[in-house]
Amino acid sequence: VWDISQPGNRSPVSQLDCLNRDNYIRTCKLYPDGRSLVVGGEANIISIWDLAAPSPRIKSELESAAPACYALAISPDAKVGFSCCSDGSIFVWDLHNETIIRQFQGHSDGVSCTDISNDGTKLWTGALDNTVRCWDLREGRQVHQHDFASQIFALGCCPTGGWLAVGTESSNVEVLHVNKPDKYQLHLHESCVLSLKFAYCGKWFVSTGKDNLLNAWRVPYGASIFQSKESSSVLCCDISVDDQYVVTGSGDKKATVYEVIY
Repeated sequence: VWDISQPGNRSPVSQLDCLNRDNYIRTCKLYPDGRSLVVGGEANIISIWDLAAPSPRIKSELESAAPACYALAISPDAKVGFSCCSDGSIFVWDLHNETIIRQFQGHSDGVSCTDISNDGTKLWTGALDNTVRCWDLREGRQVHQHDFASQIFALGCCPTGGWLAVGTESSNVEVLHVNKPDKYQLHLHESCVLSLKFAYCGKWFVSTGKDNLLNAWRVPYGASIFQSKESSSVLCCDISVDDQYVVTGSGDKKATVYEVIY
């Protein structure tokens, strides 16, 4: 855990030992209020950390039948969590009672990425079975499916609605309209796209890849806004809620914080 308000201080505020030493972490997600963190990875346990305590501590642990968790999402009201697993299953959790309340089945391979629609009614998931699926959270069923030519590694929903961006193994980023056939295909990555995140204003998004690149794109048609090349594969990214900072995590064991000035 880092405090980026102190740019000169490069020491972490605290360190969370979440899984066994030989199980690596695949995903972590802050609660909307920033006071708790949920962590999943190469284990059947998902841990929830209390970050508001004087020193971070495990608040609870959720256990599922799946051997690994690849992606997590939390509902805007923080009452429901979603864990996407290596066996293709998606578990829906009541976070207060720490119980599984629903399971979505449909993907035939690991579910690598997920995001919740801007109105909170739909869950989008992408998987290694080359499909992106949409689940209606009120009805508890799949309502859309998009088939791709390669595995899906990243996706994101535009916070202001309308658009879904998908990053694929074949180095493409595709931007789809959720209700219309409109689609844009973006080619700036030279290798598989590993992560993707929309700015909260909904006007731009970033993607990262195995080609060491961080790309920023205008929504929806994908005009390039900026590009940065790092020294190793860029595995993950996120954007601060005020859209002022982009953070990346890369294969050479470092996190990089970018300030966005526009």
